[in-house]
Amino acid sequence: MSETIIKISDAAIRFNLAMQKEWSMKDYVQKLIHKEKRFQEFFALRHIDLEVKKGESWGFVGRNGSGKSTLLKLITGILRPYEGTVTVKGTIAPLLELGAGFDNELTGRENIMMNGLILGMTEQQVRDAFDDIVEFSELKDFLDVPVKNYSSGMRARLGFAVATAAKADILIADEVLGTGDRKFQKKCEKRMQNLLSGGTTLLFVSHSSDAVKRVCQKAMWLDHGTIQMTGNVNDVVAAYENS
Repeated sequence: MSETIIKISDAAIRFNLAMQKEWSMKDYVQKLIHKEKRFQEFFALRHIDLEVKKGESWGFVGRNGSGKSTLLKLITGILRPYEGTVTVKGTIAPLLELGAGFDNELTGRENIMMNGLILGMTEQQVRDAFDDIVEFSELKDFLDVPVKNYSSGMRARLGFAVATAAKADILIADEVLGTGDRKFQKKCEKRMQNLLSGGTTLLFVSHSSDAVKRVCQKAMWLDHGTIQMTGNVNDVVAAYENS
């Protein structure tokens, strides 16, 4: 039996939404000091239970604002639960926003090294994977160009190539197939399938139901921060699309 690599028990994420508009930072600070600032509770996630086994692939579906990206941030540790518990074993390569960790002033070559180190690779591991990263991204002719001059598709290629080269225990991919042409999307899907074959665990968010069904075995449907259904990917996606 495969070991549990992610376990979430009755977790919730709560935000405070300001109920008053402030016209300056001075007004905002003064109201905080005098305890005049009022907030409204907003639960982005509530009563979330999830158990993921090593090597499984999970897709998360739901309309905009349903809590999919918030759930991934909870698992990566970017957000801490207001209630409940989250346990994660192993290393994580998060692709929550392709290219978000790039330094715009650095070149593609420099960003490959920096991002690899951020993802937990050693300098030698980045150097060993460098040619593969460049080949996958198809950016050989732009390696010494500052990333600020890259298109969104170029940034996506480079971000995905570096993150998947890290070979983490868990790959978290949020809308990674939403940018780039169909050829690049197919390359991404193939690489994710290869990683799954090697034992990597995949958490995948996409507005494309077809992509979720191609890549994932299981799925969770979220709506307004609560779970509507979990189970076989085809069953969950069908229920979501018919809702």
